[in-house]
Amino acid sequence: MTSNSLLPTSHPWLPPPPFTTTSSKKPPSSSSSSSTPHHQGPKHPISQGPPTLSTSSITSPSSPQDQLLLTLLKQRKTDEAWVTYAQTQSQTTHLPSPTCLSRLVSQLSYQNSNDSLSRAQSIITRLRREGQLHRLDANSLGLLAVAAAKAGHTLYATSVIKSMLRSSYLPHVKAWSAVVSRLAGSPDDGPAEALKLFGSITRQIRRLDDEALAKDSRPDTAAYNAVLNACANLGKVQKFWLLFEEMPEFGANPDVLTYNVMIKLCARAERKDLLVFVLERIVDQGIAPCITTFNSLVAAYVGFHDLGTAEKLVQAMREGRLDLCRILRDCNVAKKPDTVHTDEGEGDLFRKLLPKSVTGNSSDPPLLPKPYPPDSRIYTTLMKGYMKEGRVGDVVRMLEAMRHQKDSASHPDHVTYTTVVSALVKIGSMERARQVLAEMARVRVPANRITYNILLKGYCQQLQIDKAKELIGDMASDAGIQPDVVSYNILIDGCILVDDSAGALAYFNEMRAQGIAPSKVSYTTLMKAFALSDQPKLAQKVFDEMVKDPRVKVDLVAWNMLVEGYCRVGLIEEAKKMVQRLREDGFHPDVSTYGSLANGIALARKPGEALLLWNEIKGRFVGGKDKTSTPSPPLVKPDEGLLDTLADVCVRAALFKKALEIVACMEENGISPNKTKYKKIYVEMHSRMFTSKHASRARQDRRIERKRAAEAFKFWLGLPNSYYGSEWRLEPLDGDDSDGTSV
Repeated sequence: MTSNSLLPTSHPWLPPPPFTTTSSKKPPSSSSSSSTPHHQGPKHPISQGPPTLSTSSITSPSSPQDQLLLTLLKQRKTDEAWVTYAQTQSQTTHLPSPTCLSRLVSQLSYQNSNDSLSRAQSIITRLRREGQLHRLDANSLGLLAVAAAKAGHTLYATSVIKSMLRSSYLPHVKAWSAVVSRLAGSPDDGPAEALKLFGSITRQIRRLDDEALAKDSRPDTAAYNAVLNACANLGKVQKFWLLFEEMPEFGANPDVLTYNVMIKLCARAERKDLLVFVLERIVDQGIAPCITTFNSLVAAYVGFHDLGTAEKLVQAMREGRLDLCRILRDCNVAKKPDTVHTDEGEGDLFRKLLPKSVTGNSSDPPLLPKPYPPDSRIYTTLMKGYMKEGRVGDVVRMLEAMRHQKDSASHPDHVTYTTVVSALVKIGSMERARQVLAEMARVRVPANRITYNILLKGYCQQLQIDKAKELIGDMASDAGIQPDVVSYNILIDGCILVDDSAGALAYFNEMRAQGIAPSKVSYTTLMKAFALSDQPKLAQKVFDEMVKDPRVKVDLVAWNMLVEGYCRVGLIEEAKKMVQRLREDGFHPDVSTYGSLANGIALARKPGEALLLWNEIKGRFVGGKDKTSTPSPPLVKPDEGLLDTLADVCVRAALFKKALEIVACMEENGISPNKTKYKKIYVEMHSRMFTSKHASRARQDRRIERKRAAEAFKFWLGLPNSYYGSEWRLEPLDGDDSDGTSV
């Protein structure tokens, strides 16, 4: 979510998206509990700007409608209060008092149900339209932001917090940190937006002369953990260190979750050797590790494909040993980590974060405060490592071992069974996967939507679309689980695999009819269906809908699918227009973009376009600057398909000098050119080149450079040529001694 994807100041509210949360809670009482302190949070201005409301500044309702509305709200009859509000608005233009509006939005938000959140947003929409948003206090907006974040509508929640800041409200820490937390775990630019939002709020807090005004908005440990998680997801070591160092400024002390996030940072930075020192720092700080700490360590080693260390760690936990730090240190020595650390700056920062990584060998590793027996989550994490390595037998054996554990916390849960199902689907064993699903029902471990989606994907990958359709029915009838956007995306992709673009469109429309908002994958997958069926105009229509949908962000994958659609039917000019538009949208063409263009050029038989494309991209391979965009685009890794296609076009067009450049690039990057194919093309198409006996001297002179290139290409192919001193020559066909085939 880049800054330009957020709503402008004049329209900071998205249309109410369909919410999926169905849970309902009682609203807080007048003495708000600790779980929702933001209900009674700050209502103070953070800077000079429009006047803001506080509890003392809100006048009591005077009209009979307001008195009735407030009475219902005080009695926690939120639904009846909404009906009263809606009826009043349909009969008059009168707006309820700020007290009623703020309380109504708060209680609707706190219910956190589909209808209540949509109702709260409708109030916001009306107030924004009428320029009356200032009638709401900070707490009601903060609750709305939290509710939207919990419902997964992170962009909307971010808009709420940013609008509060623009209106000179300082949100409660529990409101804004919930949004930061959601952003940190979001795809695309979510983590980067989390850093920006955190920074904007802390800057506002530092500007206040009176610290008491920001008492309830100052970042706490949970807020820092959220933003540190964003740093870890981005692999930003320096920013992580800076934020970690400033925690004491706000009285926030690192807790075990802080260090769990640090484990993730080490994994993202490919510093396997530092994992043990994070555990040691936790113990040295007097903080008790949690079971998530050890799950994070096992997951990190699995991510490094070091199943040996992961197994040793889990086995030591099973034995109740306290010397896990020593075991991990010994593994470091035995494995001799060979990761090359080219960034000396990052190395210095890690030494500051984990001083014992420098001096650790001079002291004994600490002992854990107590044993930590592994739970089902840790076993499942190790099981996922076996699955990634293709060790399906070990996955099944671990499931059996977990079933016989004495500790019920180690028994397989739905995640464990789902992992086994995934492993079996991966090797195409659908019958055994269905048996595991039946086993889950027998032992009363309910399968969830993820389990069914994995099975759906397996059937679609094996082109068993009918069985996939049956499984969708079983989800609803047997398990009471309705398909979600992921389910429909899988079905749409399955239709593509069997070349059924009409079926893909039908599932897309059915999904929307069910009130399920399409995701980015939904749009791009449907575009793929139309692109592969040679219907680029329909792919363009889907793309245009995607652009208009405020809940998704167009990415390079969508642009590439659009380019692919036009290139598949040889519409090069249309494809080039799309490439220009994607540049204007802030993207740079990648290997996939260029590959589509190359295939389109080959189909359209336009060798001149191939030369222009090669001139553009060859600088990207060697660090040159793309003249068509500013700043310089990132480097791209040479792709065999792209280079082979361009070389093929050049050979067929007798552009041997460029062909030699391309095959040289292939060889420099470890790609073996298909000499057999190029030799066949040369013999079939160009064996009679330069054979005319009657070409004028001027024409012969013009052909000298091209003839030299042709001889060099023949030399590379291993065909007889002038470099061998050979007299090899293919005579023209009988009766044809013209130079019509000369180049």
